[in-house]
Amino acid sequence: MIIVYGIKENLNPIKAKMSDVIHCCMRSVLGMPEDKRAHRFIPMNKEDFYYPGGRCDAYTVIEINMMQGREKDTQKALIKELFKQMEAQLGIAPVDVEVTIKEQPAHCWGFRGITGDEAKLNYKVNV
Repeated sequence: MIIVYGIKENLNPIKAKMSDVIHCCMRSVLGMPEDKRAHRFIPMNKEDFYYPGGRCDAYTVIEINMMQGREKDTQKALIKELFKQMEAQLGIAPVDVEVTIKEQPAHCWGFRGITGDEAKLNYKVNV
């Protein structure tokens, strides 16, 4: 599951394209299937979205929740690909993108009526 935060005036017009960019990165780096897109966009009022100095109103936070198992280098490759594609396809400079990866053990995930460690996934987690 991916959660994206940004100022609503900047995020709303591009969120469909941003979802495509994020999903493309997830597919190319992690090997996620085409139909495994779980994105949530949280457009915020400017007065409710505080961000570090030196950033502009395009500042975007991307939280990626995933099962444990991806190698450190794979996670770093995903973050770097997100920076690259957000700039190339959306014009958002890397300084205005913050990415965090939050991992949980498979047994902490619940979907389709089972836990993640019981699921037969059609993609690899240990990459």
